[in-house]
Amino acid sequence: METIELLGKPVADKIYLKISDKVNKLLSNNIVPKLSAILVGDDPASQIYINKKNEMFLKMNCKSEIHHFSENTKNSQLIDIINKLNKDKSVHGILIQLPLPDHLDSNKILESINPNKDVDGFHPINSGYLFQGDPKYIPCTPQGCLEIIKYYGINVKSKHVVIIGRSNIVGKPLMILLSQKFDFGNATVTICHSHTQDLSEHTKRADIIIVAAGQPKLLKRSMIKEGVIILDVGINRVNDNSKKGYYIVGDADYNELLGKAFAITPVPRGVGPMTIAMLLYNTVRSAEKSITLYN
Repeated sequence: METIELLGKPVADKIYLKISDKVNKLLSNNIVPKLSAILVGDDPASQIYINKKNEMFLKMNCKSEIHHFSENTKNSQLIDIINKLNKDKSVHGILIQLPLPDHLDSNKILESINPNKDVDGFHPINSGYLFQGDPKYIPCTPQGCLEIIKYYGINVKSKHVVIIGRSNIVGKPLMILLSQKFDFGNATVTICHSHTQDLSEHTKRADIIIVAAGQPKLLKRSMIKEGVIILDVGINRVNDNSKKGYYIVGDADYNELLGKAFAITPVPRGVGPMTIAMLLYNTVRSAEKSITLYN
């Protein structure tokens, strides 16, 4: 069996096309969608990621600014800048680049964001709406996974979905979304984590596996049944002797799964492009809402 590659770029391009029309309408009303991103420390991966977001916003005729703080920044300093951004009507989205250094209180900082500008969907109020089945902003990576599912016509209704990883960023939101009474929901969802006994017992029964555990090549060929669909959210840097000094792999052992899985997202080129697309999508939606919010 030849495994189908579920690429993220064509899905993201479709989203950008949809966003472009919305941006043009906003620009005609003198509203420029704007994201303010907060970066703490000098983690190379975070810097690369936030710069990619910045580039895409500018490419789509939107505004983007980066507030870069040193590693030893205090909670109060971040909350002060967030409060200023909350009051700035020209700012439609506020993003905190996670993870933050250990000494910072991530929950307290995320809670200080105005829920209307929480385009990452992590504020407790937005999490509550998601839990109720009436999401205002869906976290970007889970939303990107849903868009891939929709684009490739993957039916999740009554299917058994196994999610590996229970983070607030990916695993938990996906568990809620896929089990809701949505058009692309109504699945039976099992969520596995570091304390799950015999992980393969669950993955072998899955029709769809979404792996977001942060462990390189965790999902092996022996752990899946024939014809399963796999969405790999993991992005792991593995050191090697190449000129670059490392290579990127997912949480699924991609090459080993080919020929047994029906379809799989590659890493990179899979879920990754969707995260930035959905961040832009949510920021544009926030800009649209601001028309009624401030008038």
